[in-house]
Amino acid sequence: MNPNPQMYLSLQEAYPLLFQSYPDVVDITQMCEMLGGISFKTGYKLLKENKIEHFKIGRSYKIPKINIMIYLHLSNIQPPLNFNALPH
Repeated sequence: MNPNPQMYLSLQEAYPLLFQSYPDVVDITQMCEMLGGISFKTGYKLLKENKIEHFKIGRSYKIPKINIMIYLHLSNIQPPLNFNALPH
C-alpha cells in the first residue's frame, strides 16, 4: 500500500503542531519521551549511531526537535544539506 503523498505535511507545517510542549532543543530524557518512552540505552544508541543528528555541549547531548521529526519521517520533505536553522 503506497501512502498518498498529499497526506504529508511539510516541515514548516508540522513543526508548530507536533511536540508543542517540548523546547526547540531537547535533552536525552525528552528525546526518549518523544519517541514513545524508549529506554535511555536505546536513545543513546540512536545518537551514537548518528541515526538522529545531534550535538554535544560538554558531556550533554542536545537534539534539535526538528531532527527527531526527520528521524520519524513525519514529512516527505528532506531538509537541505546545509539545514542549520530551525523554522519559526
